[in-house]
Amino acid sequence: MNNYYVYIMSNTTGTLYVGVTNNLSRRVYEHKNGVVDGFTKKYDVHRLVYFEQSVDIQSAISREKQIKGWTRQKKIDLIKAENPNYQDLSEEWES
Repeated sequence: MNNYYVYIMSNTTGTLYVGVTNNLSRRVYEHKNGVVDGFTKKYDVHRLVYFEQSVDIQSAISREKQIKGWTRQKKIDLIKAENPNYQDLSEEWES
């Protein structure tokens, strides 16, 4: 069974990035190390502050689009409900 993840990354100034992936540890590594040019590299968005798991890719994509359509405050509320201190949830993962 495959797992898919909707996730939110942040930086020290609070910039948010919402994404979806089938390999969260690989994708977070890519963000942290600037492997792919784009928004997260440009704005140094490297802290995983929220994620949720799904077994259905269509559900994960729909959820990503839903969250992307939210106001900034609603995204912040979602993060704070699970991670009030904005800790990097990937901090203790092996590289």
